[in-house]
Amino acid sequence: MLDLELIGRTAKEMAAYTGRLGSSEKDAVLAACADALEARCEEILAANALDLAAADPAKAAFHDRLTLTQPRVAAMAQGLRKVARLDDPAGETLYMRTMPNGLQVGERRVPLGVVAIIYEARPNVTADSFGLCFKAGNSSILRGGSEALRSNTAIVAVLQDVLEQYGHPREAVQLITDTSREAARGLMTLRRYVDVLIPRGGADLINTVVANSTVPVIETGVGNCHIFVDESADLETAAQIIINAKTQRPSVCNACEKLLIHRGVAAEFLPRICAALAEKGVEVRGDASVCEAFPAAAAATQDDWPREYLGLVIGIKVAESFDDAVQHIRAYSSGHSEAILTRDYALAHRFTAEVDAAAVYVNASTRFTDGEEFGLGAEIGISTQKLHARGPMGLKALTTTKFVIFGNGQCRL
Repeated sequence: MLDLELIGRTAKEMAAYTGRLGSSEKDAVLAACADALEARCEEILAANALDLAAADPAKAAFHDRLTLTQPRVAAMAQGLRKVARLDDPAGETLYMRTMPNGLQVGERRVPLGVVAIIYEARPNVTADSFGLCFKAGNSSILRGGSEALRSNTAIVAVLQDVLEQYGHPREAVQLITDTSREAARGLMTLRRYVDVLIPRGGADLINTVVANSTVPVIETGVGNCHIFVDESADLETAAQIIINAKTQRPSVCNACEKLLIHRGVAAEFLPRICAALAEKGVEVRGDASVCEAFPAAAAATQDDWPREYLGLVIGIKVAESFDDAVQHIRAYSSGHSEAILTRDYALAHRFTAEVDAAAVYVNASTRFTDGEEFGLGAEIGISTQKLHARGPMGLKALTTTKFVIFGNGQCRL
């Protein structure tokens, strides 16, 4: 029977332990974990094959997120190596100043403590989450989806074996193997032990965690991402960016889900981009103007505009103006990544100022919203909220600060 109280209490003890480790100790473990993942790749892939055999093959996007391959395991290992090479934020003194009364007051960066992650069918999250949490001095509790249980168990076994080999407790990372809803809801209420809970997955998972958790939550992931093609855009470049943003990996949260095209270039650009998307297997759903210009398009409904497809489907709308496009984005954006394609410098700056999202792009694909692409190393997730962290969350987002005060006998009058 699952003992969440024991898991939480152990994680709290482990956080005190990992918070004392030096950078070189942590880096050595992460490098060894990377080597071990590659050395035991066949073992991990065998476990993943069992997960894939039990999965619904008709769900292409889900299947892609669940699938591990030798290159994907190698990418997990490389992610750990990159994290090991990053500067350790834990223990960094941000400043130290002397007050008029002689007190020295400073602020120091410290680990969050116990970080719990609830995620769905992406086994790579297991290694990434451990690596970032461990490097920042945190202990971690991982709870993946039932569909990836065998894969996650195999990966965590590798990580725990390395911890033990280097003389550290295996419980610095714990995997909850009970994938029931009751276990997930129990984890959400371990406020006494868990310092922060990070859900990674679709809207249903994130909304459930936000609604039910008594532990502080950082929302991540849902990406109803828009690209607006302004009338001044270079249409050749625009087409390349859109195809990349939609089709390079459609199952992820930074893929383009909605395309807004300025009325001024709609007649020229709509048939061209719709045909190019259709050639890539993308289903086009559009407003009346889109359906008129591209008869193969399906009529978009009101339910399409806020929806994250996570597959080869895109919603397209003709915007009457820049302001119309921004208004549409404000109404339906999930706050993840938004882009404008334009040659108008002033308009580009208006877009970055007026659009409220974690990442705002000018003339680039939304697919770059990623911790590694932004130079953070592996990421724990992409926060779409505004408090504590926003955007790709790297090492610093897994720390907080404390004030440290040195005195020589001062008493407040």
